[in-house]
Order: sequence, then structure tokens, then C-alpha cells
Amino acid sequence: MASTTDSPNRAPRSLPSWALPEHSEMLIEAMKALDTYKQRDPSKVIVRFKAVGNAPIMKQNFYKITSSNRFQAVIQFLRRELGWQAGEPLFTYVNLAFSPAPDDTVSNLFKSFATEGHLIVNYSTTAAWG
Repeated sequence: MASTTDSPNRAPRSLPSWALPEHSEMLIEAMKALDTYKQRDPSKVIVRFKAVGNAPIMKQNFYKITSSNRFQAVIQFLRRELGWQAGEPLFTYVNLAFSPAPDDTVSNLFKSFATEGHLIVNYSTTAAWG
């Protein structure tokens, strides 16, 4: 039985256009961009927590949080600070307007919705806004 790689009727495989030698600079540039993207941003942003409705008020409501964190980390941090378990309801909103997705980055939320240099995160024990 003949191997498919040794078959004389089969055309030799060619490299994708981005892998050809004349595109090596573009490939190197793309790899550098990917490496830059993978690096964590060490900068921090100020997050201000505000209670809504019957939620307990925190003693300290300003915190510096690493901007490359996902919003899920902010939710987990808030739960820890309030002493709430995972099963207890916690609703979070940015600027009393919307509830961000847990996979949004703090950096993107800060760049888009910062108010006076703070990312304002409102929290509640019940759904406050739809």
C-alpha cells in the first residue's frame, strides 16, 4: 500500500501566503503584537462602590484595582468585602445604568464609563434596573 505523501499524482503542498518568506516581516510584527496583547497591564484604576436599596454600605468604598482584571474579579472582591456567599444575590451596575458582563475588562469599562477619574460600581441585593 502506497503512502499518500509519496503519491506522484498529488501536487505538493504549498505554504499559506502569510508564511512565505516575503511576508516574514509581517509575521514577526504580528507575533510582537500578540506578545504585547498577552502582557498584563500593571496599571490600576480607582473603583468606587456605592450601595443601592437595602444593600449594606461599605466602610471604605474606594479601591485601586488592576485594570487588566475582568469584571468578574471585581464581583468576587465585592463579595469578599461584604462577606457574601456565592449563593446570595448580588447585582452590580456601572453608573446606575447597566450591568456589565463578567468577562468585560476593568480597563475597557474605565475607559468608556469613568466619571471624575473613578469607575462607579453600584451594587444591590435585588435587581434595581432592568
